[in-house]
Amino acid sequence: MPQLLLELFSEEIPARMQAGAARDLERMAREHLAAAGFLPEALKTFAGPRRLTLVVEGLPIAQADRKEELKGPRVGAPPQAMEGFLRKAGLTQDQLVERDGVWMAFIEKTGRPTTEIVAEMVEAIIRGFPWPKSMTWGTSKLRWVRPLKRILCVFDREVVPFAIEGIEAGDITEGHRFMRVGFGWGGQPFKARDFDEYAKGLLEHFVVLDVEERKARILEGCKTLCFARNLELVEDLGLLEEVAGLAEWPTPVLGDMDPAFLDLPGEVIRTSMRTHQKYFAVRDPATGGLAPHFITIANVQSADGGAVIAAGNAKVLSSRLSDARFFWDEDVKVGFEPWLEKLNGVTFHAKLGTMAQRVERIVALAGEIAPLVGADVAKAKEAARLAKADLASQMVGEFPELQGLMGGYYARAAGLDPEIADAIRDHYKPQGPSDAVPTAPLSVAVALADKLDTLVEFWAINEVPTGSKDPYALRRATLGVARPVLENNVRLPLRDLLAKHARFVFDHGVDASFWDAHAKLAAGRTEGHEIVYERPVESAEVSLSGHLLAFFANRLAVMLRDQGKRHDLVDAVFALGDDDLVRIVARVEALDGFLKTDDGKNLLAGYKRASNILKAEEKKGWKGEGEAELLPNASEPEVALHDALRLVRQPLADALKAEDFTAAMQELAGLRGPVDAFLDGVFVNSDVAAERDSRLKTLAAVRDAMGQVADFSLIGG
Repeated sequence: MPQLLLELFSEEIPARMQAGAARDLERMAREHLAAAGFLPEALKTFAGPRRLTLVVEGLPIAQADRKEELKGPRVGAPPQAMEGFLRKAGLTQDQLVERDGVWMAFIEKTGRPTTEIVAEMVEAIIRGFPWPKSMTWGTSKLRWVRPLKRILCVFDREVVPFAIEGIEAGDITEGHRFMRVGFGWGGQPFKARDFDEYAKGLLEHFVVLDVEERKARILEGCKTLCFARNLELVEDLGLLEEVAGLAEWPTPVLGDMDPAFLDLPGEVIRTSMRTHQKYFAVRDPATGGLAPHFITIANVQSADGGAVIAAGNAKVLSSRLSDARFFWDEDVKVGFEPWLEKLNGVTFHAKLGTMAQRVERIVALAGEIAPLVGADVAKAKEAARLAKADLASQMVGEFPELQGLMGGYYARAAGLDPEIADAIRDHYKPQGPSDAVPTAPLSVAVALADKLDTLVEFWAINEVPTGSKDPYALRRATLGVARPVLENNVRLPLRDLLAKHARFVFDHGVDASFWDAHAKLAAGRTEGHEIVYERPVESAEVSLSGHLLAFFANRLAVMLRDQGKRHDLVDAVFALGDDDLVRIVARVEALDGFLKTDDGKNLLAGYKRASNILKAEEKKGWKGEGEAELLPNASEPEVALHDALRLVRQPLADALKAEDFTAAMQELAGLRGPVDAFLDGVFVNSDVAAERDSRLKTLAAVRDAMGQVADFSLIGG
């Protein structure tokens, strides 16, 4: 079937926008084609420095005839509703059909040529394209990311005739801006009537269309250059993605830098290369350190192998690194105390005060956490006090991504305790799922204090994540607490720690009125004009702590779900009121394994049957006070379950105390047979009140025993 080829050719499209533009073009094309009743066999988009391309396979020559069914107003609806519907449908009332008390319109539409539909689709896409930033130029009213120069639009090897703001669609595109087939420089136009001609023509005119091919070309070229000089490429996927969007004919060039700059921290050199010049760094495999070279990605293939390009880029890099050396030398002279003083003038958040005030809160929290992780309290407080100081340094002012890391370097240069320097360096970790977690006790204490303080502070001012919005990255901060705790087996009393720090935050200038009101609202109900409290009013800090723990449960469930665990198991364990993340995860893992066995599945089913019976009776007023006692005439299944519960009580308690949750599950597994026999062989709702009460209490004992491990009522299945 015929093919549609569309290219939107413009001035340079920013690299950061290209991937999103390709996705948007695909989405919009699919939506428009679907609205016209087209289901293409294949649809693919490409994005590059100067062009967006769409190719669609398997479109018909013309749209099929269609019969549309429109639902109108009810019979007897006001005349205005009927008039509006008739205008919309383009019919008269005698052409409508009544169906189930509703007027229906049936409209037959003759299929249109695909070229007409494509022309309308392309114009709608261009005029409505969701660029993050766009511009107008000249006298045109059209908005595009950069001035739009050409539109290539061909269907079934014929040009689709239309024009937008004076730009007529055609079958002409052009190749590389500078490189040219034969002699001379400048973009060379050529014709393309289908995708094969188009892709072949671009390649012949020095344009690599597919971004994945450009990335592969860059990576292969860089590694080849490194191999020839016995070097190793420092791979950088983010930079690779960016430079692939900067060059249509990417050509790696190896250059040399002044070896004298290698005494700067490696991260400074790499960041300067990456941020300012888009260079790749290389390392010496013999030492593992950076080598005095770089790789730049040129957009031309020069006759001298890139020698002039390399020399020019080396000069620019030397200037950049000279600036970095100046920042380093000046920062080392200044030191931490003047930086800390500057933080008094840096606003952290309008409702949370200055960065210096935040440091005070982190110091207090680090002191609370330190003994819990085996760290020295005084060192933890000192590391926390200095952790944010480098925010006022010149180097971090130039390269904000080096915050924390530079603090660690400056601490070593100042001769501070290496443990404190490491804690300053690592206190932002982990910053993502692939980032390593700190392991040294002092580093763990400061890293946890930083993230927990962030969570408490923003909860205190009610700036919490909603839906997909999380402007302060609080979801990431929560996982940034969970991962170090779990991977280092830190036993943290999270509920008390959060409540205590919340009180500290409220006592140091943060308004607690929202949480005071919330605690009262949660504790009571409105009766008339008064609030009647049904339970003791929680303090603001306790209320905040509870809500924050629920957020932890949600994020922990997401993390465990990514590891293949069921989210409802986290809810079932959190319902016990436990706040020790290590213990919670151990329970979840043991519970997950148990429920995959036949004993686990059947015992869960038995629990739900027992729980449903008990809920029904409790609604009728049954209290279930006291322990279950066997009656003299108890049946064999009653005796067997009663004995099983008695025998499991102590071993279950011992296993839970030892936090051997697998053993606890094995003890519960022993109840499976007696529970099944009881539910299948005993009529619980006996007409004899004493028998009924005894049997209900036995089921309640089963529920209570299992409830020591998890709230099984929250588990699906």
